[in-house]
Amino acid sequence: MAKKNGIDQPLLLGNQLCFAIYSTAHAFNRVYKPLLERLGLTYPQYLAMLVLWERDGLSVREIGDRLFLDSGTLTPLLKRLEAAELIKRTRSTEDERQVLIALTSRGQALREKARAVPQAILAASACSVTELTAMKNQLIGLRDRLNSALGE
Repeated sequence: MAKKNGIDQPLLLGNQLCFAIYSTAHAFNRVYKPLLERLGLTYPQYLAMLVLWERDGLSVREIGDRLFLDSGTLTPLLKRLEAAELIKRTRSTEDERQVLIALTSRGQALREKARAVPQAILAASACSVTELTAMKNQLIGLRDRLNSALGE
């Protein structure tokens, strides 16, 4: 084990990549919070809406796959979006076990208001689009390798 001044270096909090990612996620959430409050959304709800703005009419499972969330986590979130009249949940006529999610006109209109969010995040980051894109791609690669290590 690498020790410096009697300290086990691999176990220092400041040396942990996972903590850097974790604390950065918290910083992102603090920046997103006031932006999303104006939209009436929480961060997980915003992510679900992003998926639906990209492709409407998905099943709960398809949304969960995109967000890496199971249906037990996703269903209450979708019920709150439905209560806010942003989405409509319906059973598939082909397979009634499958729940389909569609944007309402109010959910579609919210997309326009949400357009300001990415620009505000870019400004808060004080990074260029190129820098953020490179970081995002590195993190996606890391996530995918970690998932592969778990057999996912």
